[in-house]
Amino acid sequence: MYGKLGLHRFVGALLLLLSVNAADAGSLAETIKKVKPAIVGVGTYQATRRPAANLRGTGFVIGQGNYVLTNAHVLPESLDGAHRERLTVFVGQGSNAKAVGASAVALDTDYDLAVLKLARRVGPGLRLGDSKNVEEGRSIAFTGFPIGSVLGLHPVTHTGIVSAITPIVIPAPSVRQLNPKLIRRMRAPYEVFQLDATAYPGNSGSPVFDPGTGRVIGVVNKVFVQGTKEAVLEKPSGITYAIPIQYAKALLKRKGIVIGSQ
Repeated sequence: MYGKLGLHRFVGALLLLLSVNAADAGSLAETIKKVKPAIVGVGTYQATRRPAANLRGTGFVIGQGNYVLTNAHVLPESLDGAHRERLTVFVGQGSNAKAVGASAVALDTDYDLAVLKLARRVGPGLRLGDSKNVEEGRSIAFTGFPIGSVLGLHPVTHTGIVSAITPIVIPAPSVRQLNPKLIRRMRAPYEVFQLDATAYPGNSGSPVFDPGTGRVIGVVNKVFVQGTKEAVLEKPSGITYAIPIQYAKALLKRKGIVIGSQ
């Protein structure tokens, strides 16, 4: 099938491909080691409740370890102050996870983003990248808690690509399928990343990052965006979406929150 020279070229190309894939895998493995310590659970804590901890989604530490970025819909609508329920970030893994008090200092419901300030620093945060130049086909990874704390507080990483950059809302085919939420989105559309990796509700708030550098380019959004884009479907798909990080950076800037050099 191959001549001697052709066989050598084929083997050389195959070895090169394998070495590139191995390098990519090695790079991602090192990136995950750096990313995982910054992944936190976001929920509430109430000492008299069983279980006392209620994990609602994922977040990630930014800046010098005193702020967390997540989805706005991950936060509870209200807290049971009479029974000392408080907004909490869960730091660490497995049985070593610790509860750290937090307060919401910035919310943007249009982009479903929230910034929390922690009661104490928990370590270095992830660096925010540039989402404006992201192209379809770009490799990505995201880390979070896909099914909450069912399997314990252990971050899980998924990989994939940006499969499309699409508007957050697609007009309904008939007036009868419109609702107030869809109308609001249609008045202020913006583009989101569609990913070919599967996320679950617990992944809401997970950072979408570059596998090589670990820089965050988006925030996984499993509920807010999907509910808007797929509301007209009888059976919504398992497509995953992410909010470009540029909107989080704009929120930080508007609120005067300084997270250090990025």
